[in-house]
Amino acid sequence: MKGFLEAHSAFIQYHLDRRSGERRGRLERGHQHAEELFAKNIWWPMKGHFDHLHPEYEVLDWRGRPYFADYLIMPESWRILIEIKGFGEHVTNMDRKKYCNELNRETFLKGMGFHVISFAYDDVAHRPELCIYLLRTVLSRFESVNSKVERVYFADQEIIRFAIFLARPIRPIDISRHFSIDHRTALGHLQRLCKKGWLLPIYHGTGQRVLYYELTRQGLDSGLW
Repeated sequence: MKGFLEAHSAFIQYHLDRRSGERRGRLERGHQHAEELFAKNIWWPMKGHFDHLHPEYEVLDWRGRPYFADYLIMPESWRILIEIKGFGEHVTNMDRKKYCNELNRETFLKGMGFHVISFAYDDVAHRPELCIYLLRTVLSRFESVNSKVERVYFADQEIIRFAIFLARPIRPIDISRHFSIDHRTALGHLQRLCKKGWLLPIYHGTGQRVLYYELTRQGLDSGLW
């Protein structure tokens, strides 16, 4: 992959140069095949750089014990922990105590303001396009503060997310209530999304009255990217 090896090597060296003791040792020992595969298959194709990405990031669990996440994504005001989990280590070789500790740690970290995301190693290795899609759905919620993109695009994204949350066809009254806007404005949003192909209007019988709007595959793919 063009440019990846050089950029990744510089990325790791940058963090090694700024660490000492166990934090440096953990990066030297812990950043192995699965972590590099995530960088190569997921992050690099999606971003083309390693800005805001921190490998083998140390946090404390609810007992005050150090824990190293595979990655931390931390731009300015939000923090996402990324874990790549192999089936053997995290399923077949996990006992009840380890299982409880893992769930407790994730709950504690969420309480501390971290968003914890886990990817299966098999997906990172063999279905990276799925991982990229899922990670984009998460990051799009946090990156929507980008002032270079029109506000209306993010309004469209929020409507698509709300339609997914409802898990049923959406109506103007749903938009009006959820976003606290008037009926005319809600209808305008829905009609614009229909023109983009993100929603499909469903008519009453053979008439012209629209009953509701269904999410299209294009809407699902485009609205979360």
